[in-house]
Amino acid sequence: MIVDQPGLQQPVSHVAGQGLVETNRIWRIITIIVLGAVAIVMLLPFVWLVSSSLKPQTQIFQFPPQWIPNPPRFENYTEALTYKPFHLYLRNSMIIVALNEIAVLGSASICAYGFARIRFWGREFWFALVLGTLMLPYIVLVVPTFVIYSRLGWIDTFLPLTVPQFFGGGAFNIFLLRQFFRTIPEEISDAARIDGCSELGIYWRIMLPLSKPALVTIGIFTFLSTWNDFFGPLIYLNSPENFTVAVGLASFRGVLNTRWDLLMAASTAMILPVIVLFFFAQRYFIKGIVMTGLKG
Repeated sequence: MIVDQPGLQQPVSHVAGQGLVETNRIWRIITIIVLGAVAIVMLLPFVWLVSSSLKPQTQIFQFPPQWIPNPPRFENYTEALTYKPFHLYLRNSMIIVALNEIAVLGSASICAYGFARIRFWGREFWFALVLGTLMLPYIVLVVPTFVIYSRLGWIDTFLPLTVPQFFGGGAFNIFLLRQFFRTIPEEISDAARIDGCSELGIYWRIMLPLSKPALVTIGIFTFLSTWNDFFGPLIYLNSPENFTVAVGLASFRGVLNTRWDLLMAASTAMILPVIVLFFFAQRYFIKGIVMTGLKG
């Protein structure tokens, strides 16, 4: 007769469990160390930028670098914002950002709702065609679009940088919102239709309030792409009073003399709105990224 002896097996399983816990702890420590090292490497350029913005120009490129300015020159920020008409650059950038936010969130959301919930002939084909535009390099379209805008008399205005966003808002934004709309149960829309709600009412009263994380994500992407855009304003804007912040920063560089201290201070001031925006919207941003695409 074979007699089970559970008392002999318990120490073995207990030791195995302790070994598994210890292994997981070691891997967790290694993961934290690796992520910390990567974070430090990613933060070094920003730390050097902030440090250089508080130094005199003669100390910026010295080697080895002095990470902590002694003494810090906070007047670099005051001089940088008055060295050039930075208030005009900031105003122009905010106008373009505001118009693009309205255009992208409005047009992309309504196009995405049509592709996600309205059944029409060739829906999948047209959606694939929209996604196909992502394969076109932007540089290929520069000359044709410049010719079109010059014929329309839009050069040296904000129109080339804002009007196209009202027509769809971009293929990636449509794709992101469509995938999020498809995660919302269709029973909610069916119940609204039974109550007599129109498709536009379902879109406005149900889909948009439930899609706040995705809309915030699109808003952050739009803000970043518009705020940091240098190529577009450089091509279409000629007058200094129409320059955006990105183009205005480039004007700090001269042929014979470049004020690197003021450039670093102005660059730091330009980054602050992006950091503040992400700090207050990171919860919705991460939620929108995680929830998008859960349902095909």
